[in-house]
Amino acid sequence: MPSKPSPSRRVAKRPKLALSPKVKPAQSRAAETYEQLLTVTAQVLADVGFELLTTNLVCERAKLSPPALYRYFPNKYALLHELGLRLMGKQNALIHQWLTPAAFGSAKKLEDAITGLLLETYDVTRETTAGIWIMRALRAIPMLQDVRLESAREVAEQVTAQLRQAFPKAAKEDLELISRVADSMSYAALEMLFDDPSLDAASVMRLVAASLASHVARLQGKQGRA
Repeated sequence: MPSKPSPSRRVAKRPKLALSPKVKPAQSRAAETYEQLLTVTAQVLADVGFELLTTNLVCERAKLSPPALYRYFPNKYALLHELGLRLMGKQNALIHQWLTPAAFGSAKKLEDAITGLLLETYDVTRETTAGIWIMRALRAIPMLQDVRLESAREVAEQVTAQLRQAFPKAAKEDLELISRVADSMSYAALEMLFDDPSLDAASVMRLVAASLASHVARLQGKQGRA
């Protein structure tokens, strides 16, 4: 019978991989190399997916030596991390453009605004090189999930703030739940459209928007009765 491990024995923890760039380029030439590495990484990612992505392949495509890459990025996950931050930033910047105070004037206006927001988010992701692969990497690779989770928290905070302006009497917990569910539904709809290109994006996003707007309308009704 195998002996049990001693209680005092500790299992060694795997060291966390560094995800932050090693150097923030200040000079123009260094900045060009930095951006070139990210551009090529996105192109390689679009061609082979994140599982086959390697720093050697990036260097080969970029015509740079591995030391040149490692001067800025310690590993391929750092490259994906930076691409993820940029994509999430572009997506999240759209929220204030669509969810304005006027959008909450009626259920129809809100449905139109949410539909516009979701469609533009879809377009931004589609127009970003390897956009869907970046999103998939953020979900599938454990060490990158904080980028997606932090983005979700940022979205929830922004949407909750807008909802609180529109419904000042509503419970904060209800508004936060709506915001989180809205983000998850939107993310799922995006993935579905990329997984099945035969689907009509406008129809999918309109359906999601109608569901969310109807729930907010019920919230508006409750506040009116209160």
